[in-house]
Amino acid sequence: MHALLLANVDDADPGFVGEHLRARGYQFTPCWRERPGEWTDLEGVELVVSLGSDWSVYWDHVRQSVSAETDLLRRAHERGVPTLGICFGGQILAHTLGGRVERAPEPEVGWFDVTSDVPALEGRGPWFQWHVDRFTAPPAAVRLASSPRGEQAFRLGRTLGLQFHPEVDVEIVGRWVEGGATELSRLGLDGDTLVRRTGEESERTHADAGTLVAWFCEECVGADPG
Repeated sequence: MHALLLANVDDADPGFVGEHLRARGYQFTPCWRERPGEWTDLEGVELVVSLGSDWSVYWDHVRQSVSAETDLLRRAHERGVPTLGICFGGQILAHTLGGRVERAPEPEVGWFDVTSDVPALEGRGPWFQWHVDRFTAPPAAVRLASSPRGEQAFRLGRTLGLQFHPEVDVEIVGRWVEGGATELSRLGLDGDTLVRRTGEESERTHADAGTLVAWFCEECVGADPG
């Protein structure tokens, strides 16, 4: 099954989420955000996954790429192609479908509890977060999860937007810590502690990511596209 993976060139690892989707038969074609002119079209595509990014949807210098991704996500949604957005991916889905993205009063970086009536979204413990923006779900969407600092998940038809990161493993967080050392220092956070905590949570979050993917495939992929 053909899936598109929207990601930045240097941050294109779908981690646990990708692992569980591949186990269900999906094969990913990467679409680099920095190279929208090289993207494939949606013909034959059965899933779109939009990963996180250190971009903001409102930055002027990435406006062209954000516009291209917004157009692709809108067409996917209108065609009923199941779509999953994670962190920036969730934010750009909200932006695309009539919601709002803004600077968060407080960043969420680290492990945070998420509250939801959907067990697969709440998980059995905290989810990893790393974001300074937050979204407000589109008006027509169903809000599915939240934390004290903002909305964490919404669904609109076959489209699911997440603010948290169910995909992360030790390698992913290690790369983010290395590239985000200045930001972590500004926030008073220790990168080694984040990586160590990720290792401690890894077995649980691997299983929780599988539960979330199973729920997404049943409730969103399996939903009536009409």
